[in-house]
Amino acid sequence: MASTEKADVNAKTRGDASSSDTSSSRAHHGTGEGEKIHSPPRNDLDQAYWYMQQSDNAVEASPLQLSRLRRKIDWWIVPIMFLCYTMQFIDKVSLNYAAVMGLNQELKLKANEFTNAATWFFIAFLIAEVPNAIILQKVPVAKWLGANVILWGIATACTAAAHNYPSLLAARIFLGIFEAAIAPCLILISSQWYTKSEAAPRFSIWYAGLGVGQIIGGIVSYAFQQVKNPTFSGWKIMFIVLGLVTVMIGAATLFILPDTPMQARFLSEAEKVMLLKHVAVNQTGIRNKKYQWSQALEILTDIQLWLMLLLTILISISSGVITTYSATLIRNFGYKPPQAALLNMPSGLVSIASTFIVGYGVRYTSNRWAWIVGCCVPGILGGGLMSFATGTKAGQLAGIYLINTITATLIVIYQWTGSNVAGQTKRVISVALISGSFSVGNIIGPQTFQDKDKPQYIPAKITVLATQAAAALVAFVLFLYYAWANKRKHSPSAAAVESMADGAQSGERLWEDVTDKKNPTYRYVY
Repeated sequence: MASTEKADVNAKTRGDASSSDTSSSRAHHGTGEGEKIHSPPRNDLDQAYWYMQQSDNAVEASPLQLSRLRRKIDWWIVPIMFLCYTMQFIDKVSLNYAAVMGLNQELKLKANEFTNAATWFFIAFLIAEVPNAIILQKVPVAKWLGANVILWGIATACTAAAHNYPSLLAARIFLGIFEAAIAPCLILISSQWYTKSEAAPRFSIWYAGLGVGQIIGGIVSYAFQQVKNPTFSGWKIMFIVLGLVTVMIGAATLFILPDTPMQARFLSEAEKVMLLKHVAVNQTGIRNKKYQWSQALEILTDIQLWLMLLLTILISISSGVITTYSATLIRNFGYKPPQAALLNMPSGLVSIASTFIVGYGVRYTSNRWAWIVGCCVPGILGGGLMSFATGTKAGQLAGIYLINTITATLIVIYQWTGSNVAGQTKRVISVALISGSFSVGNIIGPQTFQDKDKPQYIPAKITVLATQAAAALVAFVLFLYYAWANKRKHSPSAAAVESMADGAQSGERLWEDVTDKKNPTYRYVY
């Protein structure tokens, strides 16, 4: 499987000649030494290509320089993405904590109304991915992210004003609409700054916000349960505080996070060109505003995306169960609400550990499909313990904790999508579809918890077991597909096309807005 990563190395070797391509391209456009290019740009070439053409910096980066550059980028962009994802998770699951703090009783929720409130968040999330798929190619990605973080912070704070089921539903719907931008934005931003293998651990760092959010959420819930105010409940104060923190992080995102490497104020001109040359081997581009309908239509016939969508839905059914109902399940074991909040915290530790293990495992061993299968195995065991070890609290708690290993599979899917889909229009739509399929799984997951099945909710627990087993199988099928697709590109006809393209590979070829299926030199990683 390591052979799939060799494409990065081989392409980079070819990319080392980009300085000569730059000078030849300038000659082609009739420019002199140090002169800027004035000819109109081709619409099918990425903005990064034209930026490099107009730059006077043609310095080749040494491994030491690249290492320093990566660290500089890491410290500037990864922390703010981590904070955004942490608050996204806390704000989303705050309803879970509010449930054990008396929200259901105070709002007089009946039967499945709590489940429906959780479900409508993801319905809104799913619907909002449609405009996101169009907007993200037209507007600056980081600015769109920052604006949505601020708006969902406001929606979180407004949840404190809920006084009945309809008002709670309205707050959750708006929260779902604004949070829908988070995954597509972070996938696109992360893919701009790193090669495919470098991206995996960086994805893991910001995605670890999920586990950190579980820990912080438990502490926050426990703290606000100590508030004894008959006129303003602890859960209301919790929503206001969380909303204000989120708004501040959103404002920081607008000012700190650059939309593209070309606009990064913290990088020098030479560093920008150095970085763009380095990530050119991805052949996925940085930014291109031209919407291509042919790329959108290609998605309909792309097997990898259908398999990826199915995989995401299966994984998300279980994650939907855990994120929405974990505190409720623990409370049903016989624990008091404050204890349930604290006992939910080890889930975050499991999520963090599995996320980092998988992220760095992919960085150094590839084998993304195997890491997904490896995470599904404890998920299956956890589902089994929850379903059949009903006579012991320890067994059921262990089951809940084990299921949290599946959270790491989603970051592999996100990174897989960012690495294996090329063509700007196709990429933007694909990340929105993956994010949308996440919401589909989360719609299905909570609906397996029906009021008639309480307090054990056995059908929901069996669903967790079954979906994890199915997800492991789909991951293996994806591996077989990618291996076949790469082998097909090594066929004589494809090899002939590749050899003809090698001369332009380090220049325009690397930055053409062409899809992964149509690019004969593109190699999938698995």
